[in-house]
Amino acid sequence: MGEVLRYYHRRGLLQKPQRSNGGHRLYPPETVIALRVIKAAQRLGFTLDEVADMVEATGHRHGKPDSGLRTRATAKLAEVEQKIADLRTIRETLIQAVDAGCDDLVVCAESPGCPLPFSDLADGGRRADLNGSRPA
Repeated sequence: MGEVLRYYHRRGLLQKPQRSNGGHRLYPPETVIALRVIKAAQRLGFTLDEVADMVEATGHRHGKPDSGLRTRATAKLAEVEQKIADLRTIRETLIQAVDAGCDDLVVCAESPGCPLPFSDLADGGRRADLNGSRPA
């Protein structure tokens, strides 16, 4: 835990601790709250950089309650919703591959009924017809 505390201090997420006469770091009780905030934000999907930005914004506003959390949470929610949509698409494609009996990637890729998106990946998501033209 000591390494984590020192890392968070270097990142500006925690205040510099006092030192005992023996050189040990003495963290104030607020450090526990700060650690809980950091870990909660990470569990919600915020990166450590994003957490640092929020902590910095709070510090620059001199304790004002608006640190941009609502805006950041709204953006993070949109990001999570997109990931969920992507995962649903992946799930459905995998179900189709299992149902189609796909057992060999090469054989499946050569099959016209292959549910895996080989051709989408090869042409950036746009399927080409046999003449090489792209749909509009």
